[in-house]
Amino acid sequence: MNSQINTQTKVNTNAIPAGYRKNAKGDLVPEERIKAIDKLRDEVVSDIVIKAKILRQAMLDFKLATMAQITDFVELSANEYGVNIGGKKGNVSLSSFDGQYQVRRAVGEHRIFDERIQTAKTLIDECIHSWSGGADDRLMAMVEHAFRVDQQGQINVNQVLSLRQLDIDDASWKKAMDAIADAIQVTGTSEYLRLYERLPNGKYVQLSMDISTL
Repeated sequence: MNSQINTQTKVNTNAIPAGYRKNAKGDLVPEERIKAIDKLRDEVVSDIVIKAKILRQAMLDFKLATMAQITDFVELSANEYGVNIGGKKGNVSLSSFDGQYQVRRAVGEHRIFDERIQTAKTLIDECIHSWSGGADDRLMAMVEHAFRVDQQGQINVNQVLSLRQLDIDDASWKKAMDAIADAIQVTGTSEYLRLYERLPNGKYVQLSMDISTL
């Protein structure tokens, strides 16, 4: 009787019975109750995503193979001088013989601040307040901007490090800057592969591998 009353049956297992399709809510819907346009839409979307996954895997395979190829070449080049390169690999730029193409490997660090960044912020505040007449509004705005948190509640490392570029001859300020440097923790690294081609004017432009920009 339930099958006569309910035209949509909740999926309880991973198996989908013949003649049914699972909708976005997880219900089983009889094929004859699905409009032709909805079936066609499903086929179009599924076909695109399946092809995209294949392409994405091919791009991943290309990146891994290319990174290994670059590493092998750098080690081979170093061996020409009797040098054995070990440990973490750094940035590398390789050019074709005619200079038409460049392949660049960049290594970026993932950095966060530990609890000492709060100490650094307190030292900066104390430093500003101790100055005769206080600090100018521009400097105070820069400090507040540097220490603002993002949507994940994290402080942007590069924004805070920009304060260390300020030429302020004050012992307390320099102590605060040292505290900032000590608070940085490297949590990991990422390797980036970038390809470039030289234009007739001599400028190099990056060959985009981002499908949305093609």
